[in-house]
Amino acid sequence: MTKYLTNNFSITNLFKKPSTKSEIVTQMIFGESFSVSKRSGKWLKIKVKEDGYKGFVQNKNFSNFLKPSHKINVLKSKVYKFPKKGKKINEISFGSKIKVTKSTVKYFKFSKGWLLKNEVKPVTYEEKNLFRKVTMFKNIKYKWGGKSFKGIDCSALIQVFLNFNNRYCPRDAKDQVKYFKKNVGLNKIRKNDIIYWKGHVAIALSSKKLIHAYGPMKKTVIMDINQTIKKIEHTANLKVIGIKRL
Repeated sequence: MTKYLTNNFSITNLFKKPSTKSEIVTQMIFGESFSVSKRSGKWLKIKVKEDGYKGFVQNKNFSNFLKPSHKINVLKSKVYKFPKKGKKINEISFGSKIKVTKSTVKYFKFSKGWLLKNEVKPVTYEEKNLFRKVTMFKNIKYKWGGKSFKGIDCSALIQVFLNFNNRYCPRDAKDQVKYFKKNVGLNKIRKNDIIYWKGHVAIALSSKKLIHAYGPMKKTVIMDINQTIKKIEHTANLKVIGIKRL
């Protein structure tokens, strides 16, 4: 039986190689779990439970596997030392999962402190509109490998919302476009359809607008769909390779 550990840090970087100078391929947000295949000094070679992604993390004081009870439902939730608003001691990102151990009228306690009850949902909660809150990431900086309010990349923007809604989603755009089977034409595009290019992805907010974590603009932006398609074709010589409906 596979033994899992749980990431009990706000964000943990996964590196391509066991070096902080190596490329950050993805991140684990608080509450994501992983198995260890190799230990080497300060480094662990791991596989993330949620999406099967492999990489190296620095060997920190990770938690034994914790089955979560709740998940963060806002862009970032402040963590307090006591069940009252005071100096924050940490912040954890949207989709992070926690195990609640105590509660007051307004606060939940978990392993790192207290946070507001109205910023979390039970872990079983799902939304009918999968990307209902996606615009809260508007203006969050683009970060290759990022998955949080501190920085996010294009494919993570898809993944964090599907994971929040208890759905599996591959980490990278090249795998997502293969995994999602239902194709639609550009003239049929509607809210929540997912538009793929080679190495890039965006979410339709309507038949006219999209949102994406866009490297050239260094942040998450809302743009016109047709103008974006023309822009990416002109600047990167890339055409749309698939439009998927979930």
